[in-house]
Formats: sequence, C-alpha cells, structure tokens
Amino acid sequence: MSDMKKHYNEVVRPELMKKLGLTNVMQIPKLQKIVISTGIGTKMDKDAFTEARTHIQALTGQYPVVCKAKKNVANFKLRVGQPCGMMVTLRGDRMYQFIDRLVHNAFPRIRDFRGIPKKGFDHVGNYNLGVPDVSIFTEIDLDKIKYPLGLNITFVTTAKTDAEAKELLALMDFPFAH
Repeated sequence: MSDMKKHYNEVVRPELMKKLGLTNVMQIPKLQKIVISTGIGTKMDKDAFTEARTHIQALTGQYPVVCKAKKNVANFKLRVGQPCGMMVTLRGDRMYQFIDRLVHNAFPRIRDFRGIPKKGFDHVGNYNLGVPDVSIFTEIDLDKIKYPLGLNITFVTTAKTDAEAKELLALMDFPFAH
C-alpha cells in the first residue's frame, strides 16, 4: 500500500468525517480517479506524438490512449478522425502514487510557487489543474524534451460540493493558494 493511500485511510477519512459532520463512513468523499490529458497541435509532426506518449507513460506507468477529433474545425485545420491528443486514467494505487509524486516532488520544483489556484473546481466536486510544463516532474529527462508539453489533470471525487472536495484535497496535502 502506498504512503498516500495509507495517509488517506488513517488520517484523511477520520478528519473529514469529523469536519463535515458525517455519521456514515460511506458518506466520506474520496478520490475516484485522476485523468491526465494533453492536446497536441495538428501542425506538429509524428515525433511530437511519440515524445508525448513517452513522457505521459513515464509519469503514469500506463500507456496513453490517443484521442481523435470528433468534428471538423477549419480554424485549427482539424478533420474528423485526426489524432489531436492523449489521455490516461489512473485508479487505485497508481492514482495515490501519482498524487504523492505531484504534491511532494513536482510542486516544490516550480519556480516562485505560491500554491495551486482555488478556482479549478467545477461545482460538483471535481478539480482541474493545468500544468504548463511537464519538466517539473522528476521522471522526465530534460535533455530529451524537444516539444513543449502541458498537461491537464482532473481529480474526480465523490464529493457533492466544492467545499467537500477542497477539504479532501487539502487534507491530502494539496498546497492551495491563500
């Protein structure tokens, strides 16, 4: 069992139950999954897809799924069926390991880091975070970065409100900005 999962079970769950005034353990909010996705421009060549695949695979330990366009968009020179991004869904131990590396390794490597924004909640208990550069992760070799790659990380929770989700993530050591 990972350290973050143990922290969730031993510290976060009892604390959430007390803070939210819950009477049933099944009401305690928890993380369901983490979706990590990136959009890759259509003007970039095939090397950009290969590089993005290797970076996402190094971060998550899973092979990413290639997302294809569902509509034609003339302004982006995008056609139906053309590859335009990649995504990975993390659950279970890999999810908790990724959170541990994100909070304790990646965030401290960001220059002038003042915390993650509080405005990433979607009013139903999920949180979205944009990472402008993948080089903050220790798994990425800086010498092999040829194309800039940003990530969108979505934390899907069972929380019913943004306040519950924020409390859950804050107890899991997420450094929110003041």
